[in-house]
Amino acid sequence: MSERRNPDVEVDWDDPETPTPGWMGFLLALWLLLALACGWSAVDDLRLATGSVGAPGVLEVTDCTDLGEGRYDCNGLFRPDAGGDPIAVDASPDSSAGEVVAAQLTPAGDRAVPTGTTGVLAALTLPFLGVALLGYLPWTTAVVLGTRRGRRGLAVLGHVVTLVFGTATIVGLVLS
Repeated sequence: MSERRNPDVEVDWDDPETPTPGWMGFLLALWLLLALACGWSAVDDLRLATGSVGAPGVLEVTDCTDLGEGRYDCNGLFRPDAGGDPIAVDASPDSSAGEVVAAQLTPAGDRAVPTGTTGVLAALTLPFLGVALLGYLPWTTAVVLGTRRGRRGLAVLGHVVTLVFGTATIVGLVLS
C-alpha cells in the first residue's frame, strides 16, 4: 500500500541528504532558466510564422527521405509572392511530399516555415512547454522557503497550468 504524502510537509534542513538552501536556490534558478530558454529559442520561428521577417510565399514539399526511427528529411520549392524563380529549401520534417502550404522564407533563404494559425501554434510549442515547466515552480519555491500558507492553492495552480500548457504543447506538436 502506498503512503499518501502530506502537501504541508516541511523540509528538514538538518537531514544530511537534503540539499542546502543555497543549492536548492541554485536548482530553482536553473529550473526557471530552462523554462525561459524554451521561450527564447522560439522567437525566430514565431517571428517567421507571424510574417514579421522573411519573404511570404508558397512552399511545395517535393520529397521526404525516411532517415529511420520515425525521422524524415524533407525538401521543397518556395515560390515567393513577389515573383521570381522558385528557391530550393528545407521543409519541416513532418511534411508530406506534394503538400502545398503558405509559408515564410527565412532571411537566410535556406528554409521555409508555415504561416497562419498552424505555423504560429507550431512556433509556440516550445514556449508552451516552458510555461508548463513553470507550473509547479511557485509551489516548490514555497516548500523550499518553508511557507505554509497558500501551498495547496499553489499546488492546484501547478496542476492547472501544467495541464493547460502541456495540452497546448501537444496540440502544437501535432499541428507542426
